[in-house]
Amino acid sequence: MAEKYSHDELVKRLDEPGWRVGAGDPSQEGTLRQMTEAAHASRAKGPAWLQHVATRIEVDALQLEKLWYYLGLPLA
Repeated sequence: MAEKYSHDELVKRLDEPGWRVGAGDPSQEGTLRQMTEAAHASRAKGPAWLQHVATRIEVDALQLEKLWYYLGLPLA
């Protein structure tokens, strides 16, 4: 199983580069904030997860929803 960050650790890393949407285009890469927003924009296509490229640390769907809430993005 992949290593995970706590919600607080993820919030601290929002502007850290090197993240991508796991189920999306592998060429699309950016900060954790950018990829969280990209996953939110495409959430109708199904659940997504994020991955830090260098460390392979993953952000699962529940953690992603918590980040959406933190960023003020609608959950519905």
